[in-house]
Amino acid sequence: MRLIFKILLLIALMSGLIALIMYLNGNASMAKPFFICSLIFVAIGIRGVTKLKGFAYPIMIVGVVSTALIFPSYFIEIRGFKLALLITPLIQIIMFGMGTTMSIKDFVGIFNAPKGVFIGVGSHFIIMPLLGFTLASLSNLPPEIAAGIILIGCSPNGVASNVISYLAKANLALSITITAVSTLLAPFVTPILMNLLAGSYIKIDVFGMMWDIFKMVIFPIGIALLFNEFLSKKIKWLEAVMPLVSMFGIAFIIIIVSALGRDSLLKVGPLLLGLMLLHNLLGYNLGYWSARLFKMKERDCRTIAIEVGMQNASLAKGLAYGMGKLATVGLAPMVFGPLMNITGSILASYWHRKPPKDKNFAGQKSSDTIVLAVK
Repeated sequence: MRLIFKILLLIALMSGLIALIMYLNGNASMAKPFFICSLIFVAIGIRGVTKLKGFAYPIMIVGVVSTALIFPSYFIEIRGFKLALLITPLIQIIMFGMGTTMSIKDFVGIFNAPKGVFIGVGSHFIIMPLLGFTLASLSNLPPEIAAGIILIGCSPNGVASNVISYLAKANLALSITITAVSTLLAPFVTPILMNLLAGSYIKIDVFGMMWDIFKMVIFPIGIALLFNEFLSKKIKWLEAVMPLVSMFGIAFIIIIVSALGRDSLLKVGPLLLGLMLLHNLLGYNLGYWSARLFKMKERDCRTIAIEVGMQNASLAKGLAYGMGKLATVGLAPMVFGPLMNITGSILASYWHRKPPKDKNFAGQKSSDTIVLAVK
């Protein structure tokens, strides 16, 4: 481990101890900044620890959410400018980053493996929306927060699932194709599912939601595909920068949602966390067994499990903003995003140690690599 990471972890430990001492002495307000500093320095410091660096992003998100809950007024508006106005352009940047990891050739995978793509996309848009509707119905949460649970279930998956599939030794080619197809279908499938399943909770503007998805997803990804085709070789540094930009964008969106929805989150936080964890884990399990039902190979079953269980939480937050209900409908996607990265990393680590016995899927090379643009 480099010296700088050791220093950062030492600062994190000292900050944590100071926070604990202050809290035990009854000075909770002074302890809060030290607690936040401890989380942030831990998130940066463990990037130097090979076995733990996968948890750096989730820990950073915990620090971001804690900051927003403790000091919400700083992240709602600055000198009259409402920070929520930045959400749409940030999501467009994130989706552009997602698009830079794809190419037009990825869509050829539909013809190479039609069965896997059909089962993966079908399972994704059947299992997760129905799970979201069931959990929302049983939760007894306020209607707008319950609608957010359905929204995250109706969203497509994103490129983080591709990264997890790669780490889990699943079928990366199939994973990328399922992500690409579900993303293209999202402008039509997501609004219709929301109208059917969440229409009793909140009013759904189907055509307005379709336009929001085109604006936030299809256009940026389309521009990214053109960029890959004509300019990627000339601007290679962008490939390295976009994952970091995407991470910053996601963190900034989460801190805005947390600040706006602070009061609701404090009331329903533990219940919502439990529901989102259940939603995510059931998605993995039901996705895996849906593939098993159709006698898919183990490598493909793992892929479909990951594709079903992981959602595009950034898009869901953007759609909540488009509805004008970011502080309520946006809470479930805000919780689901970091949570799925934690569970996905654990699942990938487990499957990585248990390589599938079947041979590599046709079209997937051992040299496949992918750039992370986190959800």
